[in-house]
Amino acid sequence: MGKVAAVIKVMPQSPEVDLDALQERLEAALPEGAKINGFERDEVAFGLVALIPTVVVPDDTGGTEAVEEAFVDVEGVESVSVENVGRL
Repeated sequence: MGKVAAVIKVMPQSPEVDLDALQERLEAALPEGAKINGFERDEVAFGLVALIPTVVVPDDTGGTEAVEEAFVDVEGVESVSVENVGRL
């Protein structure tokens, strides 16, 4: 069983969303077996900053779908998109 690393772009609902708190909520929402291997921040426009976590999931769990679904339900998240996926 291998692992998959996915770079996921998480857009907050507004520039007023506390990114540190959002980051903690994303970590808490991870499905079992998934872990975050670091966060980056990407300035989008007009003060809006996206969080870009690299998430590692087991290869046999169906990819990143469970992580995406968990992140979409987190308070303060507007949208979630997978930017890149690769095997470890």
